[in-house]
Amino acid sequence: MPSQSVLEQKKAIVAELSERLKSSITGVVVSYEGINTEDDTKLRKELRENDVKYTVVKNTLLSRACEEAGLEDIKPVLEGTTAIATSDSEYAAAARILCNYAKDHDNFKVKSAYLDGAVIDMDTIVALSKLPTREVLLANVLGAFQAPIASFARAVQAIVDKGGVEACAAEAAEEVPAEAEAPAAE
Repeated sequence: MPSQSVLEQKKAIVAELSERLKSSITGVVVSYEGINTEDDTKLRKELRENDVKYTVVKNTLLSRACEEAGLEDIKPVLEGTTAIATSDSEYAAAARILCNYAKDHDNFKVKSAYLDGAVIDMDTIVALSKLPTREVLLANVLGAFQAPIASFARAVQAIVDKGGVEACAAEAAEEVPAEAEAPAAE
């Protein structure tokens, strides 16, 4: 039987992990078997740069934390080597980084994930991993907002280049009779 101090330490770890699961918007559980130190360091650096917390954890402790957090559906995959990556700010970051990493490393596997407190299937994890970064999405939205304004600015510049509104109106008036005569000639 473990000593009282060890038991208290484990309870503290479970409580901290449970709170982390509850407060995060997304999390990905992976099997990190066969990963070398150099690759692990690169992976952790990329995760850190994207505000993703990555922790190797014992299956029994994660299992109890999942119970407390209401994520019991993750428990069946908790065997072998296990690590969890959680994000408090970006939905797709952990899935994108870990799924891309798993493509290049045969032994590294994504086991399960959750999104907004609900466990998701592998198809959803893969779809989530293919979403662009937050910055790219924001750039696309800003581009969509900017397109009509840019078109208007080009139209105004074309009017200025042709000599102003009066010149454009005179040119349009000259073109109308020429077009009106063309059908009569037939």
